[in-house]
Amino acid sequence: MKKGFVYLVGAGPGRADLITVRGAEVLKTADCVIYDKLANPALLQFVSKNAEIIHVPKRIGEGSCTQDEINKVLAEKASAGKTVVRLKGGDPCIFGRVAEELAVLIEAGVDFEIVPGVTAAVAVSSYSGIMLTDREYSSQVTFVTGRESPGKTDTNIDWEVLAKFPGTIVFYMGMGTLDSTARQLIDNGKPADTPAAIIANTTFPNQRVVRAPLERINEECEKQKIKPPAIVVIGAAAASDIRFDWFTKRPLFGRSVVVTRDIPGNADFAAKIVRRGGNPLKFETIRIKDLTDSNDFLRTLTKIGQYDWVVFTSGNGVTTFFDALKSLGKDARVFGSAKVAAIGGRTAERLSEFGIKADFVPGVFTSRELGKQLIGFTNLQNKKILLLRSKLASNELLEILAGAGAQVDNVAVYTAIAAKSDSAWLVEGIGEGAIDWLTFASPSSVDGFFEQIGSEAVNSGNVRGASIGPVTSERLKELGITVDVMAKEHTLDGLLDAIEEAGK
Repeated sequence: MKKGFVYLVGAGPGRADLITVRGAEVLKTADCVIYDKLANPALLQFVSKNAEIIHVPKRIGEGSCTQDEINKVLAEKASAGKTVVRLKGGDPCIFGRVAEELAVLIEAGVDFEIVPGVTAAVAVSSYSGIMLTDREYSSQVTFVTGRESPGKTDTNIDWEVLAKFPGTIVFYMGMGTLDSTARQLIDNGKPADTPAAIIANTTFPNQRVVRAPLERINEECEKQKIKPPAIVVIGAAAASDIRFDWFTKRPLFGRSVVVTRDIPGNADFAAKIVRRGGNPLKFETIRIKDLTDSNDFLRTLTKIGQYDWVVFTSGNGVTTFFDALKSLGKDARVFGSAKVAAIGGRTAERLSEFGIKADFVPGVFTSRELGKQLIGFTNLQNKKILLLRSKLASNELLEILAGAGAQVDNVAVYTAIAAKSDSAWLVEGIGEGAIDWLTFASPSSVDGFFEQIGSEAVNSGNVRGASIGPVTSERLKELGITVDVMAKEHTLDGLLDAIEEAGK
């Protein structure tokens, strides 16, 4: 039997893209992933579809797991010959109880590797601009647990020494004991006006920072209703220059933006929102159905090199086409001498990933402009043009090109079909005013959305609507939905630019 192996991987402080390269690499090899509450579930994107996923939240109440139960599962899966990833929030060796898990593995004769992660204190410093060390005010930093082992009669924390510590003190898991922590420090000699800061949900778009003197920090957190997970920073560092706080100044920080594409499309769009500091909420409205097994497509493929121009009007069309080529044992050489046109920059980028440089990209990314500008770019009289696009695409582009004397063949390589998602949370969020923007990137996503969410739920709330372009906007208006902003450049980045310009 294959010998099992365990990777104990630090998942980082929250954001999925802050995992280490090594951590993401070993996730791809896992037969089984055991992850805890503080590990971002988005990291499961790296995991094979065939891998077993086990959630082991350690919390109070129903559904929680004890450390002994986790140890048992870890040993059982590894002893069964599986490659196991134990995904732990932050860094495994910083208040992660990793020693207990290693002891079980060693006893079971299972080999292991520890993959470090970005610990919360380091992330807090980077994402809040609170410098834990500085040559002017702090040459040392100490990490302290705010929650010791239940049932302990003695404490390992020397409060007298800690109160005299001249550097920065960082408490992990310290929200529940914040009041007693402040009192212990003050009673043991720490000045009551010592700067303190609480950073909650670090690296996420709902990150919050509260600053106050040590004697008032708990009162201020209660007033602002700060909840765990949070890190406590005490010392001169907590009063560091607020201009260093770059994260909360990101253009979409604190705004919740619903993305309404297919699953891969939502993931791509969500990543763009995260980079701008926003909070993406994924709501699947469509699924892309491949149509390249049709006789029409297969016949066209045998003569594709005879066309003068091949036109792609979406990234989905490009991906579907080249996936079909690969499955048929073919590559880009099928184009022969045919030139290639792309509707916009993103579609051109997707083509470049397959080694094709678009010969023509219009300045405005719509089907109408693609047709009009291609006519201005070259003489299309009697030229043979192949459109590879969605089955749902309108005839506008075909008619414009045919009107210029071109011989146009239109072949559907994919279509969008409606998808069903859990919509209760979205309706509730809109009603409570917790969602700022709904975004729509195609008429099919509009239809898929409103088949699941009634227009009255949207119109009765304060949520705003953003459209990628005129065709999508027209479909929204037909349904009685207000279009608050429309992208000037009809791309996902253009859509986010429009939302940024609209302000809060």
